Amino acid sequence: MRSARSHLDRLRNRVAAFDAGRVADETMKMVASSRGYFGRPGWSEAVEELHALPVERRRAMLHALADRFPALGDGLDARCGAIVLTLRLSDGIDDDPLAAERQRALDDLSRVHSFWHASGFESLAEHELARGRALSPALVAVVRRSAVEAYRSNAVVDLAKKLTDPALNVGEEWAEQALRDAGERGWEALLRHAATATAAKPTAKWDKQARAVIDAVGADRVRETVPSWFALVGRPRTVPLDRRQYEPDVNSAYDPCNANALRGLAWLLALLPPHPDTARALGALVETSLKKVAGLGPRNPKVANAGVNALARIDSEAALAELARLAARVTYKATAKLLDTALETRAAALGLSREEIEELAVPAYGLTEVGRAGHPLGEATAILEVQGTKAVLTWQSATGKQVRSVPAAVRRDHPEALKDLKAAAKDIDKMLSAQSERLDRQFLSRRTWSYDTWRTRYLDHPLVGTLARRLLWTVDGHTVGYADRELRTLTDTPVTEGTEVTLWHPVGHDPAETIAWRDWLERHAITQPFKQAHREVYLLTDAERATGTYSNRFAAHIVRQHQFNSLAAIRGWRNKLRLMVDDEAPPATRELPQWGLRAEYWTGGEGQEYGADTTESGSFLRLRTDQVRFYPLAAPQNSAHCCGGEYRMWLRDGEDPMAPLPLTDIPPLVLSEVLRDVDLFVGVASVGNDPTWQDGGPGGRFHEYWSSYSFGDLNQSAQTRRALLERLVPRLAIANRCTLEGRFLHVKGERHTYKIHLGSGNILMTPSGRYLCIVPKSNPAVPQTGYLPYEGDRMLAVILSKAMLLADDAKITDPSILSQL
Repeated sequence: MRSARSHLDRLRNRVAAFDAGRVADETMKMVASSRGYFGRPGWSEAVEELHALPVERRRAMLHALADRFPALGDGLDARCGAIVLTLRLSDGIDDDPLAAERQRALDDLSRVHSFWHASGFESLAEHELARGRALSPALVAVVRRSAVEAYRSNAVVDLAKKLTDPALNVGEEWAEQALRDAGERGWEALLRHAATATAAKPTAKWDKQARAVIDAVGADRVRETVPSWFALVGRPRTVPLDRRQYEPDVNSAYDPCNANALRGLAWLLALLPPHPDTARALGALVETSLKKVAGLGPRNPKVANAGVNALARIDSEAALAELARLAARVTYKATAKLLDTALETRAAALGLSREEIEELAVPAYGLTEVGRAGHPLGEATAILEVQGTKAVLTWQSATGKQVRSVPAAVRRDHPEALKDLKAAAKDIDKMLSAQSERLDRQFLSRRTWSYDTWRTRYLDHPLVGTLARRLLWTVDGHTVGYADRELRTLTDTPVTEGTEVTLWHPVGHDPAETIAWRDWLERHAITQPFKQAHREVYLLTDAERATGTYSNRFAAHIVRQHQFNSLAAIRGWRNKLRLMVDDEAPPATRELPQWGLRAEYWTGGEGQEYGADTTESGSFLRLRTDQVRFYPLAAPQNSAHCCGGEYRMWLRDGEDPMAPLPLTDIPPLVLSEVLRDVDLFVGVASVGNDPTWQDGGPGGRFHEYWSSYSFGDLNQSAQTRRALLERLVPRLAIANRCTLEGRFLHVKGERHTYKIHLGSGNILMTPSGRYLCIVPKSNPAVPQTGYLPYEGDRMLAVILSKAMLLADDAKITDPSILSQL
């Protein structure tokens, strides 16, 4: 392709000889080669020289360019560039041969996220405004978004300042609803003030003006209305945008201009009298804003942080509860740090520890006893009850008879109370999940409680008690569980008093005792909220004693990087995504301050082909795993090249290197829990779990690994699963068709006999040994099996659902499965 400079030279020759058609031909070539960007070399000179032509020659040029315009095709950049050029040529000329094409370009331009500041496309908008034609709201939004990304002195910024209406950008459902509501007095000023929230925190001046706009609308109306807008945040765009190559998923991200308004609205809510609806809405906004977008990461961390700051400013039980709930769930580093600061500040103000404030922050949500409350509403009674991981709302008539649906009288006479009950049920579901995760991370916290405090905050707490009563605890050195309204020992002897309480862990206990407690839980039909009695225990192996300072137990695996990164964050590890660039990164790290230790899991990027082995943004799709090591907490950080290679300790300011600690020096509980985390990362994120990878993935280069993992030896969690299936299979409706043999669950169907691997869930058909690919649902339901001792094993659900399907393979209708049978 010719350079812009050579195009300019040829154009000058054409202009000197002046033939409108030939000048237009060369001009169009220059437009096409530069794709309309006026910042390219030679562009500005070409435009100025054409503009200097006499009027009649420019008129001839306009029509010649219009005749050749279709040759540019559908490329928006080139079409807009050509139209901008014709606008410059048309000074003092009434002819408008490209009017229709200009309107088409404006319509197409209104569907992009933004345009580059050097393109000059703002001239199109300026042209419309100069002729008294209003820009469409969608195009106004494009200009505003472009101004956010432009240099401060750019003409795009100046144009955006002129476009004051509408107050928010269209295209997002919440914003369009807010604009409809803004038709009433006072609302528009409120929205415009909210949109000025561009700093990290509101200033005193901002707050003062905010209180004025709140007063103009009415505090109660603001409290009722703004949360209804937040409920629409994150929904699919009403004006979908065209996504360009290598651009993030702009349709799932927030409009950057509207994001400022969301921050301001969050700050506004913090100035209102406290209300549970306000805290609930802010908490939901934080979570919605942290959902991941392809090629971008979290949708908008600044909005999430604004929500946290607003909650931190509200002095109420509901706001504190949201902060505590979010602290247990949020993994995005910057927002998690804000949550930590907010809770620690509140704890310091009350003279409590961080752990204590988290415990005290859990509300009862209207429950009057552990896991249950009755709420009379007229002649009916609403029963709010926790069943496992969910809050269930049922109804009783005046005679105590259960009613299937909400009584009509309740809907008619008690709509607000009904709304509050439904909201409480949703809040309980969210908090149960958060508290279960918090408790699951308590094994390494070295937390102890006085007996009376523990009973108040855990065993007898209306919400947390539903979890605590399904766990095992140690009271003054004796293991106890809760059954038949009492704490009981293994022999069911009641325990009514004590001094010190800790959370029980199987490490350090005789395996026979642990098995006895499993039997005790089953005898009392107790389903634990996570694995505790069935928790995997990872003891030091002979191989690890031989290596001394590192474990290779989970080395040489291929894992999906982004899934690994998410799991690591959930389990309290810090990790940095590896990009295919010349840079270094630290290993995945879990700090254990209570033990003075730091655990590291070494990984490196897998692959060398950009695009095939990376996302569009350049992050590796997969990692190759290596060693697990332990260091003193204060040891200098290790790092290695993102593409893989040797880890080295990064020393500065005269620091001395520190050797990794011998594994024999690591407390057994710490070793077991850290290795359990790593086993989880591999067990969930390994490409060996992917049923569609039987060909070995890109280029087939992972075929050997996939085969060895998919049907190889069982890891610790799969062995636990096998032990559970030995008890479950006899209770299944298909028990007569199932047998457990080694690493597999064998299922006899009408067409074949199938072997389901207990680790990966992948399937072989016998006797041929052919592979059967069945892709499980994202959230498979556990088939009805009767009692289960613990919750949360997704692979168990996958295996059981596949077994149910294959036992009745004559009724399979899925064409993708039938074609393999």
